[in-house]
Amino acid sequence: MSPSSRLPAAAAADPEQLEDDELMRQLDLTAQGVQLARQDGRVFLRFSGSVPYAGRLVAYDLVPAYGVLAKASKWRKMDVATRSATLRERASAAAADALYAEVAAFVVEIAEACDDCEIDAAPFLDALASMQLAEPAGVVFDRLRQRLEHAVEREMEEQHAERTRQSINLAEYPATFDVARRIKRRFIAVLGPTNSGKTHMAIEALAKAPSGVYLAPLRLLALENYERLQGMQARGKPLAVSLVTGEERRLVPGATHVASTVEMLDTRSEVDVAVIDEIQMLADRDRGAAWTAAVCGAPAHTVYLVGAPEARRAIEALAARLECELEVHILKRKGPLTVEPTAVRKLGNLRRGDAVICFSRREVLMWRDMVTELGLSVATVYGNLSPEVRRAQAQRFREGAADVVVGTDAIAMGLNMPIARIVMTTTVKYNGYEEEEIPAALARQIAGRAGRFGVHEEGLVAGYDNETHSVMRSLLKEKPLPIKTNGFAVAPTLEHLHRISSVTQEQSLARLLKRFVHNIDVPDGFFYPRITEEQFERAAWLDTLDLSVAEKFALSLVPISSKVPSLQRAWEHWATALAAKKVTGMKAVQTPLHYMSLQEVEDACRLYSAYAWLAYRQPEHFPDTELAQQLSRQASDRVDALLHEHNSAARKRQPKRFRR
Repeated sequence: MSPSSRLPAAAAADPEQLEDDELMRQLDLTAQGVQLARQDGRVFLRFSGSVPYAGRLVAYDLVPAYGVLAKASKWRKMDVATRSATLRERASAAAADALYAEVAAFVVEIAEACDDCEIDAAPFLDALASMQLAEPAGVVFDRLRQRLEHAVEREMEEQHAERTRQSINLAEYPATFDVARRIKRRFIAVLGPTNSGKTHMAIEALAKAPSGVYLAPLRLLALENYERLQGMQARGKPLAVSLVTGEERRLVPGATHVASTVEMLDTRSEVDVAVIDEIQMLADRDRGAAWTAAVCGAPAHTVYLVGAPEARRAIEALAARLECELEVHILKRKGPLTVEPTAVRKLGNLRRGDAVICFSRREVLMWRDMVTELGLSVATVYGNLSPEVRRAQAQRFREGAADVVVGTDAIAMGLNMPIARIVMTTTVKYNGYEEEEIPAALARQIAGRAGRFGVHEEGLVAGYDNETHSVMRSLLKEKPLPIKTNGFAVAPTLEHLHRISSVTQEQSLARLLKRFVHNIDVPDGFFYPRITEEQFERAAWLDTLDLSVAEKFALSLVPISSKVPSLQRAWEHWATALAAKKVTGMKAVQTPLHYMSLQEVEDACRLYSAYAWLAYRQPEHFPDTELAQQLSRQASDRVDALLHEHNSAARKRQPKRFRR
């Protein structure tokens, strides 16, 4: 059976096709490898042939440059003579020779490009006969070039991914801390709820050691324990203590002890004792990598791991992985914690010694205003305040100058205040992505601030409304989930990025960070690469500037909020100035502090602190470290004064029932 006999009757009997075929035979074009085809409403010519290359013939079946003859409707209206003339003109020997030359040049181009990239050229060359497009050869060539470009990109991506995997094996992460690796370290886990005395136990041991470092989750805690250590004695004389945070250095010559934020751990200076506070922060989504680094890299013979009991399994897993001896102490709360029988329900039911908890600055200030309307004075604590202001506000409450604390969960970490009762206004908190109920661990940590040992016989907890009260009761009964025993976060270091850059020649910070997250070797998942979303977003913007990888990396970590327009503009100004190699001094904001709103002064304080942070890392371009710190202190004092002025006004309105 012939091929034509298998076609549908309508196709086999198409008079137009039969007429075209007869015309091609009469002109002797079919024998020359020329076909007349119809597709996509067009009539066009195809030239078939082959060109020799490297011992083989490369076949092609392509439309020459002027091979598209007409739209099908127009072709149908042409008489035989016009069609014949058009075919003789477009299917000439010169047209065939021109296409042959184009194909020959293209074959050499593609074959050599594939050879340079070590890619098989056959799929691209074979496509010259198989693509069967109703478009001129030049369009086909461009499509194949694009295919090759994508294939080269995929090949390079695979090569770079493999080289990245070979350059960084996260299973070897602990070995990157040379000093800690050489020391025979012993871990002592001191775990317990709030008000169990765990931090006191560790600090006492630290003070008795010949040398040591205290690592805090917050500047506030670093500052408090810096002053606490200064007031302690070892071997009959006061301790010499330095303070090291991202924004501040108080370096004492010959200091034996250091109070530091956890990110500022010096992994090269050997000490006798290290205290890593709030060890449960290992599980923190954004900052957990700093605790992983501290546990793996603290260069101390004895490392105290202080925090919540739910961190025990994680500590045991880390100790086993690091081959460190582990001793565990579980402490109990020194006084009972009791949920009150009923919710508070009315503002008038608040009393001196209460801490009213909200989860945003706006809510804190709203509740502060409502409480002061009662005539009670308020100490205000929230994350946007500098450590100095938070400490001053806490001091007012301790000394009785403020009757009530209104704050966020910032009071749950590092502020020791004689709180009699925690009053929760809500149990829902924004987690950076969505509103969700707080976990049992956080509820327990906040509630645990009630009932200061030695001041109160017990700590009390209540919800302001019935629903919040019921949820808090349930959360405090719930056993907090233990922290996972693998997947400990590891953040990229500049050394990691330089290593990836050296094997991939990549200079884009965003792509280097992406490779760190997706391409490094993570053989068993015990350690896992993490970056924050904000750092990645900053990296993409920084890649538009003429900066080194090291400069972009430092700028991506500046502790400044991108959500506040004035602060974001300042950060962008610093980045563009650094790209231009300009020296950027610290200037006070134009409006005097006493004319600013509370929000504006807070933002100014954060601006000065961020400049100081950057100045420590790029001092040749940001030289005004001391001025930034001075301006930051002035702004902090102004914030504290504004909060105090509000309280003073409230005390003047205080009704008799609240007067002492």
